[in-house]
Amino acid sequence: MKAIVIGAGEVGYHIAKFLSATQDVIVVEKDEEVARRADELDVQVLEGNGANADILASIVHDADILVAVTGIDEVNIVACMTAKLIIRSHPGWKETKTIARVSNPDYIDVPVTSRSQVGVDIMICPELALASEVAEVLSSPSAIDTELFAGGKVQMMEFAIRPDSKLVGKQIQDLKLDDCCIVSAIFRKQEIVIPHGNDVINANDHMVVVGKPRALEELSRVFGNVEPHRNRILLIGCGIVGFYLAKLIDKDESADLKIIEYKKSRCIEVAETLANALILNGDGTDVNLLREENIEDMDVVLAVTDNDEKNLLCSLLAKQMGAKKVIARADRPDYVPLFEMIGIDMAVSPREATVNEVLKLTMGTGIEKLTMLEGEKAEIIEYTTSRYSKIIGKSLEKVKFPKDAIITTVVHNDEIIIPRGDSVIREGDRVIVFALSSSVSAVEKFFK
Repeated sequence: MKAIVIGAGEVGYHIAKFLSATQDVIVVEKDEEVARRADELDVQVLEGNGANADILASIVHDADILVAVTGIDEVNIVACMTAKLIIRSHPGWKETKTIARVSNPDYIDVPVTSRSQVGVDIMICPELALASEVAEVLSSPSAIDTELFAGGKVQMMEFAIRPDSKLVGKQIQDLKLDDCCIVSAIFRKQEIVIPHGNDVINANDHMVVVGKPRALEELSRVFGNVEPHRNRILLIGCGIVGFYLAKLIDKDESADLKIIEYKKSRCIEVAETLANALILNGDGTDVNLLREENIEDMDVVLAVTDNDEKNLLCSLLAKQMGAKKVIARADRPDYVPLFEMIGIDMAVSPREATVNEVLKLTMGTGIEKLTMLEGEKAEIIEYTTSRYSKIIGKSLEKVKFPKDAIITTVVHNDEIIIPRGDSVIREGDRVIVFALSSSVSAVEKFFK
C-alpha cells in the first residue's frame, strides 16, 4: 500500500510515522526545516507545495490514500480536489481516498464529515473533535475520560484511584462490578497492565472500564468518586477550540460558564454569540484575576489556548489555587503524559482525532472506530466481523489471541456480552478490543 501525507507538522509527522510501519509513505512539505525533521522517518520526503498539480501528478497514480494536514484549510482542500481531478482524468489509475484537515467553521460544523462532491472523502475538524471529547467528559464528572462505541451501546470510562480510596490494596476480583462491565486496562505510571483477577489496585492507578453506559453511571460509587454535576466552569482561551467548547457548554442552561480571553476583539465577538457565558478580557496566568473570579470554587478549569506552555502554567495555577478538576489542551504529543504526571487531571490533544480517523481508513474493512489512549501506547478498536473473519465460530478459549490484547465487549443483536472462555463470536457482531499499540497488527489478522 502507498500513502501520501501533505504537511509534516505535528499531525502529519505522526500520521506518517504510523503509516510507515505498514506501507510506503511519501511526505510533501513546503518548509525546509520541517521537511528535514520528517527525514528521520522511514519515508520519502518531497519539498514543495502539496497542492501543486505537477507534484501530485507525479506521485498520486498508485496511492491508496492521500492525507492533507497542513495548517491551512484551503491548501488541504485544494490538494484533495486536485488529486481527485488528476485521477479521474486517467481512467486506469487507482481510486485514492482523500482526507483533509479543516478547522474553519465556515467549512465544517461536525468533527468528521464527507465532502465527496468537492473531492474530499473525509473532512476532519480536530478542534471540534477535541471540544466534543471534553464536553463528553464534563457530562461524566466522576470519569477523567470517556468514549462511546457500537452506536452508543457500549461506553469506555477511565477512572483515577485516589490515595484515600477504599479500593487501594484490593484485587480486581474483589470489585463488585455489574455483569455487563469489565476492567480492560490499568495505567500505572509508565506501565500499561492488561488486568487479571489477582492484580492489586494501587493508589493513583488509572483504570479503564468498558460496559453498558447505564451500568457505568453507577461505577462512581464503586470507585469512590461520587461528585455532583460540574456546573461552575472556567474556560481559559477562546480560540477555535475554546469557542467550539464554549458553544457546547453554553447549551446547558444549568452551567455557570466564565471565559477568560486575552484579545479584546475576540471577547466582543464571542459575547455576541454566547447567551449564557460571562466573558472576561484578561490573562489566564494573572493570579489576581483568578482570585477575583474565585477560582477555588470552580468545579472545572479548562485551559485550551493555542499555546501548550501557557496551558500548562494556567493549569498549575488553577490546581494550586484549589480548582477541583483541571483539563488542559496539549498539541505536542510528548506533553500529554507530562501534563498528567505533574497532577493535571486530563490532557487532551486535537491531533489524535485526525490520527485516529486516518488509521481507521488504512487498517482495512471492518474497523468502525479507533481511539488512542495513554499517549498512543494503547488503542481501543471496534470491529464488525464478517463471514471471512478468522475469529468467528470458535470459542475464545481456543483462539490464540495476542497476550497484550483483550476482547472487552461483544454486541450481538443489540445484546451486550462480556465474553468468557466459552463465548463464541459470530458474523456481524461488533467486537470492542483493547490492545497495546505493538499488538494491533496481530489483532487485525483475526478480523480481516
